[in-house]
Amino acid sequence: MLSLPSQVLVRNEDFLIAENILVINYGTDNFISELKQLNPSSNITAFTSNAAIAKQNHCDSVNSIIDAQLPSSCFDLIIFYYPKAKPEAIMLMDNIRAISNEQTRLLIVGENKGGVRSAPKQMKPVCAHGRKVDSARHCSLFQFVGLVPNPNFVLSDYAKEFNISVNNQELTLITLPGVFSHGELDKGTELLLNTVTLDNPRSLLDFACGCGVIATFFGKVHPNIELSCSDVSALAIAATKLTLAKNGLSANCYLTDGIGEITAQFDQIVSNPPFHTGLDTDYSISHAFIENAKSRLNKQGQLAIVANAFLPYPNILDNTFGSFKTEANNKSFAIYTAAK
Repeated sequence: MLSLPSQVLVRNEDFLIAENILVINYGTDNFISELKQLNPSSNITAFTSNAAIAKQNHCDSVNSIIDAQLPSSCFDLIIFYYPKAKPEAIMLMDNIRAISNEQTRLLIVGENKGGVRSAPKQMKPVCAHGRKVDSARHCSLFQFVGLVPNPNFVLSDYAKEFNISVNNQELTLITLPGVFSHGELDKGTELLLNTVTLDNPRSLLDFACGCGVIATFFGKVHPNIELSCSDVSALAIAATKLTLAKNGLSANCYLTDGIGEITAQFDQIVSNPPFHTGLDTDYSISHAFIENAKSRLNKQGQLAIVANAFLPYPNILDNTFGSFKTEANNKSFAIYTAAK
């Protein structure tokens, strides 16, 4: 089964033939395998910042890269699945020009509701020619050639630094485009930090850490705590490392698809778990996290999460832990805790 953007790509297969191909932000469908069938002798690199997507879409004959920044090799065809976050799209377009040459063709594809129709306007100042190749299945496909080089691309130039004050703690946060709650403190996380208190834990995991705000907050409150942070996004891990360093802290950082791949044990797991995959609602990530969190907690360890109040987490908390507490509920967000 192919996603709608992938369907639009494969119906224009003449545009997909090249010797050295880079695919950026691909999904969990079979597009990479179909691209390899079209180009059996070509060098294909599949790039994503998402560890879950890389794990689900592994292809032995394709070079797979999980990172926050594109590989530095040059490619004659780059296929870019347009992301839902406009700042991330702009950053990646700038990164694309840093690894392109005058022969590079850039294909940009995406769902119209995800913002792909703004790509021509964004690319017009930095390419010689661009045109729409196809429009179907509520998606658009564009081709751009003659990209203006961008040799001075530096990922940290796209970082956004801001200060917050929460529960008597002053913190400096650093985020990158594409990271959850880019440039501001999420209201749910703010409620969590104003609600949850810890009883001198020795170790803490900030699951789905984003820019690392939860770990940074509790690291400031408990200076002797051993911090760990995990996220499925390489951009989030990069932002977390920047945030921790800015606040004089360090942590064990895991780029991983879910808590089940982490073998360490913790006294405390605190999280604002995700419930979206791309543009779609997806409860499975949080469900799996809650189910696996119990096994990652030390004896008498505690899980604390924030969730939109309408999300169906109470039942799974009760089924997994036997009981739980609702520490706060402001009708927008709820704070739940459960002990092992």
